[in-house]
Amino acid sequence: MEYLNKADSLIREVEKTLAEIRDFDRNDTLKVGVDLGTSHISITVLSSEDKPIACSMEPAQVVRDGLVVDYSGAVKIVRRLKTEVEKRLGLELLTTAIAVPPGTSKRDSDTHRYVVEAAGMEVVTIADEPTAANKVLCIKDGIVVDIGGGTTGLSVFENGNVVYTADEPTGGTHLSLVIAGNYRIPIEKAECIKRDKTRHKEITPLVLPVVQKIATIVNTHIKEHRVKDIYLVGGTSCLTGIENIIKGETGINTIKPYNPLLVTPVGIALCCGL
Repeated sequence: MEYLNKADSLIREVEKTLAEIRDFDRNDTLKVGVDLGTSHISITVLSSEDKPIACSMEPAQVVRDGLVVDYSGAVKIVRRLKTEVEKRLGLELLTTAIAVPPGTSKRDSDTHRYVVEAAGMEVVTIADEPTAANKVLCIKDGIVVDIGGGTTGLSVFENGNVVYTADEPTGGTHLSLVIAGNYRIPIEKAECIKRDKTRHKEITPLVLPVVQKIATIVNTHIKEHRVKDIYLVGGTSCLTGIENIIKGETGINTIKPYNPLLVTPVGIALCCGL
């Protein structure tokens, strides 16, 4: 799949900019994306030609189920990341795109926008998360499933157009709660275990019911659509082998791109100004 190879290549290049900065034209109109995620907040910067320039990311617990639950905390993190990236670039970031789960109300979308604007950037684009992810994946036909911290959002694409979107509770936070309960540890430690790939084989049997619930959500929302492929993005999709579980439960070919945690943040930046 040539388009998926291109997506993986782009994500690999963005991943490198977490530690290094790329040369860029200071007169260029940069594309910026702020992702207010449940587990991480990130800022991604691309050139006008979609070349990765910089990316910064920080773990955060200020958004829950797609809703901002700690406004001041969210503002502080975005402002801190903005300052860091600006220092690396040597210029100010003025405009950005953001994304919200499908079906988010205007009031909740406005709260996301207020957070970013309070941190000093004008929001010029608001996209839904799976659609933003598809800016990277470039899928014409299929379903993008964005498994975030609190919710699972999905968009069905036919001939390159979004024909259906949905978002339901169940995501990475629920995996962490199961892990925390099983080991009788704080959820913060459970989050660390969940992100440790060396422990994925150990925890997969524990979180299997949650992943199966995610598959059920997908099955429920694709009944009226002919879907040949499922594409997984979002931090929870980093769980080793999750694509095999989803495929087994849905009977549909399931594809996981390289580092699915970064797909939506990069897609948000690609949406900037559109």
